Amino acid sequence: MDQPNPFRFTQSIVDQGYRLFVYDEIGSTNDEAMALAQAGDPGRAWLIARTQTKGRGRRGRQWASLPGNLYASLLLVDEVPAILAPQLGFVAGSALARALRECIGDDMRLRLKWPNDILFDGAKLAGILLESCQLGDGRFICIMGIGVNCVARPSDLPYRATALNETGALRFSAQDVFLHLSGTLAAALDVFARGAGFDAIREEWLGFAAGIGGPVKVDTPSGSIAGIFRTIDETGRLIVECGDARRIVDAGDVWLAEPAEGSVG
Repeated sequence: MDQPNPFRFTQSIVDQGYRLFVYDEIGSTNDEAMALAQAGDPGRAWLIARTQTKGRGRRGRQWASLPGNLYASLLLVDEVPAILAPQLGFVAGSALARALRECIGDDMRLRLKWPNDILFDGAKLAGILLESCQLGDGRFICIMGIGVNCVARPSDLPYRATALNETGALRFSAQDVFLHLSGTLAAALDVFARGAGFDAIREEWLGFAAGIGGPVKVDTPSGSIAGIFRTIDETGRLIVECGDARRIVDAGDVWLAEPAEGSVG
């Protein structure tokens, strides 16, 4: 690039074979990661955009890409079997929570909301979009898309949102967050060990989890479920206690009781 690259790795990350692509403006870092994979990229590639014009969250929802925030995707190729790909969302969630706590301090108001939101004092601070597919040449790719409200937050949302600069964080730039995240996610992938270490990831995720033991509503494709959020199972599925029964949820939009109310993005 003609201008200096403000995003950087620690040497330990470089030594592990990660690469970095930085774009001034792009449609979507996840879409660009997919294009790189289809062109034969070997993976372990970070893609970062200063601005996205077609950012999105889960289920195709628009992700507002305000200037100054972090928009990043990590492309992985043949890192896990397809059946274990959903567990990478918990790897990314735990790593992002640790990175953000490194930025704001060990503030217990920073929490994870199943399956992929980061909350601060109940307001959405960051989100993760995990996508995967099998390519025609047999390679299995996973893309972890991560968006963090560093200096700005959208205002036209059906739930509360916040940004790092509203938390009192001393370090809140996209560059600072990425420097921490590139390290914590590499470490989390090592712990995950292509699926063998998911138990440890699960335990860490539960340590960050919002709403355990409290009321929860889950909007699923087959209807709404209301009950008590008990835990996640050994594969990451949500366990909701509904009276004398327990419901297992594979996918859905979660609404927690106040003060940690929000909607999965």
